[in-house]
Amino acid sequence: MKLEAKREQLLKPLQHVIGAIERRQTLPILSNVLVVASEQGLSLTATDLEMELSVRLELPVDVPGSITLPARKLHDILRALPDDTTVTLSVEGDKATVRCGRSRFTLATLPAADFPNLEDLPFADDIRVPQDVLRTLIERTHFAMAQQDVRYYLNGLLLDVQPGALRLVATDGHRLAFQELPIEASISEPRQVIVPRKGVTELMRLLADHDAPASLQLGANQIRLVLGDIRFTSKLIDGKFPDYQRVIPEEGSRVVIADRMVLRSALARTGIMLSDKSQLIRMQFEDWTLRVQAQNPEREEAEEEVEINYSGGAMEIGFNASYLRDALGALGGELAKLSFADASSSCLIEEAEGQGGKHVIMPMRL
Repeated sequence: MKLEAKREQLLKPLQHVIGAIERRQTLPILSNVLVVASEQGLSLTATDLEMELSVRLELPVDVPGSITLPARKLHDILRALPDDTTVTLSVEGDKATVRCGRSRFTLATLPAADFPNLEDLPFADDIRVPQDVLRTLIERTHFAMAQQDVRYYLNGLLLDVQPGALRLVATDGHRLAFQELPIEASISEPRQVIVPRKGVTELMRLLADHDAPASLQLGANQIRLVLGDIRFTSKLIDGKFPDYQRVIPEEGSRVVIADRMVLRSALARTGIMLSDKSQLIRMQFEDWTLRVQAQNPEREEAEEEVEINYSGGAMEIGFNASYLRDALGALGGELAKLSFADASSSCLIEEAEGQGGKHVIMPMRL
């Protein structure tokens, strides 16, 4: 195998796929990137057996072939070379040589035939969504995923595909984040799939802040994202997600309208006094006024008053300050709406205009 290319032509696609490579691997070949050179161009593929990233690029090839190369060493070499230089990659036997000007690097290789590929089952449904929209939906829900919960199905993000709608849901049992997007997609049947945490992180890294189309394809055990020449495949979590519709309450009888960023800033300031062990804050609602209080084991205190639109009578309730800040940060618009049935019920947080997502937070005992 032999090819010649500009440094940037090789570095950029390698940066796209390297996210699939763990620094510590039990199998040596999982530290390598699969390089396939053919008449159609060059493809780079990396995998950790749970997810796979592949990039194709049009590039003239002198001698076709395939090999696996140590990914991070190749990445570091290309990064260290000067900009706008020409790089020659050639393979002879079990060694690969990278040449650029007066620089030469020899790398050990492993056979391409030993490189594992994710099982390539057919993908039945294809959903097309603007990249920036999909990225925003993920950013506004992913933080509510559980971390290393024994209920493994909570350690991921639910994609609920319905005729005319794509819903994203995450919960850790104490809070829930929900987003919905109208879509035009011909799906064979409604589907619910759970994308694991690492796959969600990689989706956010790959999706760009522009409206170029992203193609989401659903298989029996995998999900695939196609962005032009980039193809990302992830295994799904095998499990049944809780019935989130039952968790999202109707709007309560006590409704609070507040400036979203003013309230979030007040929570951040009072949160300075909270300890690592407890994020409990006390919220005292009175007509037109919210008093936010925090106290730590050393009996240090913080208190903030926030002007609100509320006339439901006095009420006191405790919440996890971090959960509230996350939910308020995930909303758009200037005004946030918080609704309760009573002081012991969950809190429903939405944009005051009624658009966007929904967030549910369970109260804490005072």
